[in-house]
Amino acid sequence: MLLFKQHIAQRLREMTHTRQTPDVFLKPAGDPGLLGPDSSAWLVHAHFMSMMVGGIASLVVQALHPRALAGVWDHSSFRDDMAARLGRTAFFIAATTYGGREMAEQAIERVRRIHQQVQGFDAQGQAYRADEPQLLAWVHLAECTSFMRAYDVHGRPALDTHRQDRYFADMAVMGRAMGAGDLPTHRASSERALLAYLPHLRCDERTRYVLDLLDHYPTQPPYQSLMKWVVRAAHHSLPPWVHGLLQRPVPDWREGLAVRLALSQVSVPIQWALDDVGVAACARQRMRQAKERSPQKQGKLAGWIPTHSKKYGPSAASCATGVTASPPPVPTK
Repeated sequence: MLLFKQHIAQRLREMTHTRQTPDVFLKPAGDPGLLGPDSSAWLVHAHFMSMMVGGIASLVVQALHPRALAGVWDHSSFRDDMAARLGRTAFFIAATTYGGREMAEQAIERVRRIHQQVQGFDAQGQAYRADEPQLLAWVHLAECTSFMRAYDVHGRPALDTHRQDRYFADMAVMGRAMGAGDLPTHRASSERALLAYLPHLRCDERTRYVLDLLDHYPTQPPYQSLMKWVVRAAHHSLPPWVHGLLQRPVPDWREGLAVRLALSQVSVPIQWALDDVGVAACARQRMRQAKERSPQKQGKLAGWIPTHSKKYGPSAASCATGVTASPPPVPTK
């Protein structure tokens, strides 16, 4: 049975062009990373189908911002190899969500260095820099709101309002680390912040190119039918104002129901496998290894969750509860 689950996981890595295997998330033992296993992000990002649908939807939304799109257009290989580009993005999300602290910080620092070199002018002659807090916040908000909307429809278990807000507080920790500045830490305020970008958005030739590329998502024949369903589900998850900007009709609800039912059936064996052999499963196994430590050492290394750090600011827990405590003493080895 384990071999069958590993086979499913391998096929998914092929489909998403993910090069790293999940075992890189098994160490260091007891390291909770930037968020920890009790975070909403660990729960949401573990659901494969929600992340696929939300990821495609976020690309559609992001493509409406001409300066944000220009950075990808001018400095990325996505037009020639979109799947590989998205595979690298998927691993970044995995590393920052489930990786140990060192892995997560290295991934963030690597992307920040790349962003510092990405600059130019969009199709209308407006200057852009990929490390602008305003553009980083736009990408952050487009991703988080898209992931949560997709999880609403395709994810399990369902999240109550508090756990949804915790997700946005979790992700704000990541966004601040990326240089996006102050970010909303609740779902409603994140949706409002996204709408505040409306005056800067438009659907132009480049946007339509991205849409066409996504509608004909380049993948190997065994995965083409699944990716067609994922792309259609992504369009159904978009908020109505996005369809208006794209100058496309709101998708028919009957198609949406059919796609949802199809993906729910496909998702069962996928999630069955990943719950045991996926990235999140390996990260949770890493945390269970902390139980092998002595009680005293375990309490020092893994028994506290900081509510504030100089590098990342307030933690998700403090943002969601409105409480910020002084940081505990840094544990010594």
